[in-house]
Order: sequence, then C-alpha cells, then structure tokens
Amino acid sequence: MSIRVLICDDSSMARKQMARALPKNWKADVTFAFDGKNCLEKLEESQAELLFLDLNMPEMDGYEVLQTIHAQDLPVLTIVVSGDIQPGARERVKKLGAIDFIKKPTDTDQVASILRDYGFLQPEEFETQEAGAAAKAPSKSGTVNLNDYLQEISNVAMGRSSDLLARLLKVFVRQPVPKIETITTSELSMAISAADANTPYSAVCQGFIGAGVAGEAMLLFADANFEEMAKLLLYDDIHTENLEVEVLMDMSSILFGAFINGIGDQLDLKLGLGHPTVLGQHRKVGDLLDYHRQRQEKLLCIEISYELEGTDISCDMLVLLTEDSVPFLEQRLQYLVD
Repeated sequence: MSIRVLICDDSSMARKQMARALPKNWKADVTFAFDGKNCLEKLEESQAELLFLDLNMPEMDGYEVLQTIHAQDLPVLTIVVSGDIQPGARERVKKLGAIDFIKKPTDTDQVASILRDYGFLQPEEFETQEAGAAAKAPSKSGTVNLNDYLQEISNVAMGRSSDLLARLLKVFVRQPVPKIETITTSELSMAISAADANTPYSAVCQGFIGAGVAGEAMLLFADANFEEMAKLLLYDDIHTENLEVEVLMDMSSILFGAFINGIGDQLDLKLGLGHPTVLGQHRKVGDLLDYHRQRQEKLLCIEISYELEGTDISCDMLVLLTEDSVPFLEQRLQYLVD
C-alpha cells in the first residue's frame, strides 16, 4: 500500500528537487501544494500521511501551517525542509510538532535515512537511494523559470547568511521570501520595496565575479539602527566618530560573504569578491543609487529584507546580476530541470 505524501513549497523548483530526493523504490503517492493555504486544504481532505513542509512562503508560512496542524489535530507527520538553518528555526519547528528537519538543498541519503528511522521506508525499498520519485510524481509541481530558480538558490543562500548573523549576534533573523525582478538601472530605487523613501539610509556595495556571472551586492542600513546594531556587535564604544562605517563594513562582511558563497556553491562556481565601498551616508534611497542611472542595462535584482526579532533593526540587501549573466544562469537551470 502506498504512503500518501504531500510536498509543500511555493517554489516549483524546490518541489521538483524534493520529489527527486525521495528514494527510487519507495511506494509513495506524491502530491504537491504551492503554499500554506493550499497545503491545509489538502490536509483537511486527508490527502497526506506525511508532509514535507517549507518554512518561507508568502501569505501563510510554514510556522503558521504547523500551528494550524496542531490546533486542528490534523493526522499528518511533518518533516520541515528549509534553507533557514538557524538554530532557532530548528528549535521552533520541533516545538510546533515537526518530527525532523532537512536543510536545503535536499540530500537523498539524509531523506532516505529519516524515512527509514520513522518507519516510512521498508528494508526492500531502502536498497537504492538514487533520485527517482519525481518520475512517478504528478506534473502539478509546476514548470521552473529563471526567476523561480533564482528565488530558490537565493532562499538557500539567505539561510546561510541568516544563520551566521544569528549565531554571531545571538538573535533570530526573520527571513522573507526573496523578491526577484528584471529591471533597468533607472528603476532600481523603485525595486527596493522594503525601504522607506523618506528615511535616511547609509549604503555599502561590493562587486563579485565568476566564470559567466558578475554583479554587485548592496546593503542599505537605516540610520536610526546604527547604535542598536553596534550594541549587538559588542562594540566597546558606541560613540566613536566612525561607528556607522564600522557597522556597515561588519554587516556587509557577514551578509555578503555568506550569501555570495552560498550562491556560488549552488552554481558550482567560485565567485570572487571585490573590496567593499561606502556609497553614501544619511541620504534617501534614490540618491544613494544615482550612480547606476548612468548605466544603460537591465539587471536581475534579488531583494532581501532581514529583520532581527526583538529589535527595531532591519536592513535591505540587493544583489544585482548583470544582463550578461543571464545565459549562464539559464544554462544552469536547463541542466537542473532536464
């Protein structure tokens, strides 16, 4: 008898990857949910005994799904599959009833081992752990386009940078769904949806380059957050003249390095980082981005807004990929989905 399995993720690429990570010989009937609400609808119809659940989703995230499963006493066991690898994320999902946690990108051996440990996988089905369940999974997992691909690898890279930030500062980082847009340089300031147009910001940028990919990462930090951030960074003197520049440089070092390396690892590409440069201080977002208006090209823009729970601190990170990077990324995507 087949086990009814539901894979819930807002990314069609992530749904396909999770299905492919299931053991080849496993007797499972796999269906998909594209967000938290869709997941609960299917669970209420008793469509699953085992749920693989993403955390970062729009409208209703994985934490809310777990809370509802508990509140309604829905008969399903949940394994969380997420790029958010902060210690706090693992602790929270366990308290909400998840039986285990798998970090993205999924590892076929780990998936098979967890299924065996919980009795979902019989010895004869454990003989091979090659990817294969995707072949018998329904096509409703959706097609994968370039934006979806970038969103998913950004989600994993964001998890790495949030984990590093959380461990260094002893905080929990609230993670958004990465926003991906193709924009012109003149539209850049409008792409920063999380920033307040009337708030003064300071910004630092850092270029990166690899074989086939180039761009820059940019960190926007609201002026009102500097002193509180300096305290979390354990600065001895928060009233130094160069406080704001030091905070900008420390934050960019933490976030840029982990994020860009996370992107490079998933692309199987070594990305070299240039030197960080302060774009400006105490200025509106549009003014900070003036230098881009002289360039006539389209950019692939990844926007992430980090929020530190229990504080008023937030910062916006943009990763801007050049138009020349698109062919390489499309080639990588084609390789993954074939």
